[in-house]
Amino acid sequence: MIYKGRCHCGKVAFEVEGENNGAIACNCSICSRKGTLMWFVPREKLRLLTPESEMSTYTFNKHIIKHRFCPTCGIHPYGEGVGPNGNNMAAINIRCIEGIDLASVPVQNYDGLSL
Repeated sequence: MIYKGRCHCGKVAFEVEGENNGAIACNCSICSRKGTLMWFVPREKLRLLTPESEMSTYTFNKHIIKHRFCPTCGIHPYGEGVGPNGNNMAAINIRCIEGIDLASVPVQNYDGLSL
């Protein structure tokens, strides 16, 4: 299935292909403040409809995860990094996917605060 997503103002838009069978709620310092619910997909399944030059990026700690956000409205639709297996991954904030019923998505808690 192909999902469409965007930030609040629509400046950052994307499509992502896959089956969303659940999301992760992380309690680390950035995820808990942003309130993201993340769906991890291989990076090649994320197609940007907005050029990267139109987005902003935030990194912290080890600077290995690129937290992408809209410089206009401040919403964080996705992040990029490398998974434990060495593959490029995207963490899609499912709150930014259009038409998704958040109540129907199983959420697994992750203790990122302890890392």
